[in-house]
This record gives sequence, structure tokens and C-alpha cells, in this order.
Amino acid sequence: MALQGIHHVAMAVDDLDAAIDTYARLYGGVVELRDRLDAQGIVGAYVRVGGDLVELLAPTGPDTPVGRFLAKRGPGMHHVAYAVDDVAATLAELAAGGATLIDEQPRPGLGGHLVAFVHPESQHGVLVEVVAAHD
Repeated sequence: MALQGIHHVAMAVDDLDAAIDTYARLYGGVVELRDRLDAQGIVGAYVRVGGDLVELLAPTGPDTPVGRFLAKRGPGMHHVAYAVDDVAATLAELAAGGATLIDEQPRPGLGGHLVAFVHPESQHGVLVEVVAAHD
């Protein structure tokens, strides 16, 4: 697995605009990308804070994965994403190592990056996303 490091840390938020404002005001965050993924029921933004990315995710409705997350847990840390060279190959390696995959195949994520998720039950309670490092 050609792991590049952490790509971003994602936060589930109720109000994307308010969250972007908070990250800009408090941390000097700058929006690098804002996107809507109707298939996943989210609107989101990559916000650059220093040299790192924070992904802010808001649901498009209550019956979406992030909507259900917010209803159950409230706003806060949603997942950590690792940049990899090849998402499909990484999924195969993770599955062979005993990880429980949510996505068997890569799919489009925010900004068109190829992504896939690994179930928190095999990651000590943390939802993990793998993201193509070079799309």
C-alpha cells in the first residue's frame, strides 16, 4: 500500500456556511473546494488550515449518512482520510488484512477524487476514508 499520509480530517456540521466562517475567522482557513454530492447526500468544502485540509460536511437532508450521523452524535469529527496512490489496490490490501470495507470499489468523492470508506468496526471505532493522492 503506497500510503502518502493524512489527506484530511472531516467534520460533520449542521450549517456549512457557518462552519466555513468559523474556520476562516478562528484559524485563517481558506476554502479550496466546495462541492455537492447528491448521491451521498452532502454538501462539503475542503478548507486549508495552515498546510492541512479540513473537510466540512453538511447533510442535504436528515435521511442521509451525515444527517443520521448528526442526529445520533451531533456535530464533530466524522472521519480521517488517508491519501493513497491506488484506491482499488489499497482496498484489496485492507480487505486481505482483515478490514471491513464499506465500499468494495472506489467512487467519486468531493471534488471528483476517487475515494472509498472502511468500516469503523475494523478501525477501532474510527471511520476511515482512502483517497486517491493524485487524481
